[in-house]
Amino acid sequence: MSEPAIDTDRPHLPARSSAPAELPQPGPRALGPWLVAAATSVTLLLLAGRYGYHRDELYFLLCGRHLAWGYVDQGPLVPALARLLDTIAPGNLVVLRTPSALLAGVAVLLVAAIARELGGGRGGQTFAAVLAALSGIVLAGGHLLSTTTVDLLVWLGVAWCAVRLLRTGDSRWALALGLVLGVGMLNKLLPALLAVGLLAGVVIAGPRRLLRDKWVLAAAGIAVLLAAPNLIWQAAHGFPQLGVAASISDGDSSYSGRLDALTLQFVIISPYAVPIWIAGLVALLRRPAWRAYRAVGWAWVVVVGIVLVAGGKGYYDAPLLLVLTAAGAVVSAARASRGSAWLRRGVLAVPFLLPTVVLLLPVLPADRLPSFVVDVNYDAGETIGWPEFADSVATVHRALPPQERSRAVILTGNYGEAGAIARYGPARGLPRAYSGHNSMVDFGRPPADADVAIVVGWERPDALNAWFQECTPAGRVDQRVEVDNDENGGPILVCRGLRRPWAQIWDTEVRHTG
Repeated sequence: MSEPAIDTDRPHLPARSSAPAELPQPGPRALGPWLVAAATSVTLLLLAGRYGYHRDELYFLLCGRHLAWGYVDQGPLVPALARLLDTIAPGNLVVLRTPSALLAGVAVLLVAAIARELGGGRGGQTFAAVLAALSGIVLAGGHLLSTTTVDLLVWLGVAWCAVRLLRTGDSRWALALGLVLGVGMLNKLLPALLAVGLLAGVVIAGPRRLLRDKWVLAAAGIAVLLAAPNLIWQAAHGFPQLGVAASISDGDSSYSGRLDALTLQFVIISPYAVPIWIAGLVALLRRPAWRAYRAVGWAWVVVVGIVLVAGGKGYYDAPLLLVLTAAGAVVSAARASRGSAWLRRGVLAVPFLLPTVVLLLPVLPADRLPSFVVDVNYDAGETIGWPEFADSVATVHRALPPQERSRAVILTGNYGEAGAIARYGPARGLPRAYSGHNSMVDFGRPPADADVAIVVGWERPDALNAWFQECTPAGRVDQRVEVDNDENGGPILVCRGLRRPWAQIWDTEVRHTG
């Protein structure tokens, strides 16, 4: 950190005459970010096998058994990856999570690369890498196989291409941007939000010539072409992701709601990094030497505005916060090198971010996990107790009379519970689990003669009364640890006497999104 960063206020002559003359040159290449990225990936790999599957991972494995060009709540990329990894090493959690750990390391490198493009020296680049490595979005996303992890890499890749384009003035970089954007939209449609933000940023701050540039238009075509299979699937099925988005806007999901989304802006990188990314935002919007990059700063303003107004999840714009953090790291490192004592002390405070690791990664024993960890990190609770969940359901199943047991099915409230039964149920003699949650409803309905259902995780007793003649409590989920997640302690019901055929109620009444 002691090595001076390049003075980003010093003009230079760019390599291409079309680039703005006042832009600083990229900083020298640094080894530090590579070491930080390697340490990040290794740490995540070492912890990958602790606790257990996340509910979303169990869902991805189920989606991977029903490969399609789209799903109600995602694109085909992660389910296909989950199927490939589970085929290579069935039931191996470390293998399943290895891509995420590696992608997290690449994300760290991209943040440092953005700092380098902005003129950051070796110290600034390494500082940016450390902030990224210890950020909530990188640690939490890198621990799980998740659409969020892929999305993080896509947004950072697009941002790096955009900064590179704006620095060099070479609009051919838009082709790489369009390629990354298109592939990213096979994972989620959220990169379209980034495209809107960047487009708005160019309209607000320029250079507006890009709006009619042939390479930019070609890049838009590439992105649409690559995303077309998922977009066509969504269109053919009535754009179900809009329904999921509406559920999220209503608060029917973790990390959703406008207040939560606003709060998350100040913690998802880390509270320590807030003044740094704010400094980066101010520099991008006001620093004369960075005038050409103002579109990037405005992109975050537009994206976070859309998220807050629409009620989206607060982590949607987190990759752009990392871009602001990279800019802030360059500013902070340059000031520290010029003798600012309080900034040097602030840089030395980075080790105090290490407790974040305890909150976001499975370093504590699962059977002694403090409640405040789950309060801060909801996803931690959703990686604990799935085999025991299946045990609880199996206890109820074994207690059924033999004639009922032979025609019983399991009906779950969400896709994670159905995924847990699919993963752990066969070894316990359990029948197939069905659910109406998101794409689960399209994976099949119960057989016509299945008039007995073990119902778990269901939060609509009025619907059950409309479907069955009787529903009686038969047990509770016991995950054998004190963890406050969505399953532990929940009721298990046995419902008998189906009033109407499954074919009549499945698509219209059982289906629900969120």
